Amino acid sequence: MRLVIGSDHGGFEAKGKLLKFLQGLGHEVADFGCYSTEAVDYPDIAQLVAEAVVRGEYEKGVLLDGFGGAVCMAANKVKGARAVCAYDLISAGFAAGHDDCNVLCLGGKTHGELALQEIVKKFFGTPFEGSRHERRLAKVAAIEAKQLR
Repeated sequence: MRLVIGSDHGGFEAKGKLLKFLQGLGHEVADFGCYSTEAVDYPDIAQLVAEAVVRGEYEKGVLLDGFGGAVCMAANKVKGARAVCAYDLISAGFAAGHDDCNVLCLGGKTHGELALQEIVKKFFGTPFEGSRHERRLAKVAAIEAKQLR
């Protein structure tokens, strides 16, 4: 799968480990930054990743910050992005299976390396269920279409 990953400084170390893990699973992964622990503004990275996914350049994106919430908030401002913050295997499965999430957001300071690996394996291993969820996602898209941008 073609993936894009990005983080702010709070997720930088975890991003590096997760990038190698995803590549080890056979995914092609582009790194959109950041590239050090120097402070950066999370909206910049989140926007780059979300826009690349929405344009179809990558199948899915992964964003990390300290707890996953800030990059999720920013990514969801991009029309067509469906970013969800996953904290465990259950939320990762629902994000993929129910929400057809295209940007997975994770906490680099709230989870250890092995927990993050299990979360992404669950996320990428869970297919979208469609059916009743498609109707609900259409309603989300309708809300998005009404917003002034």
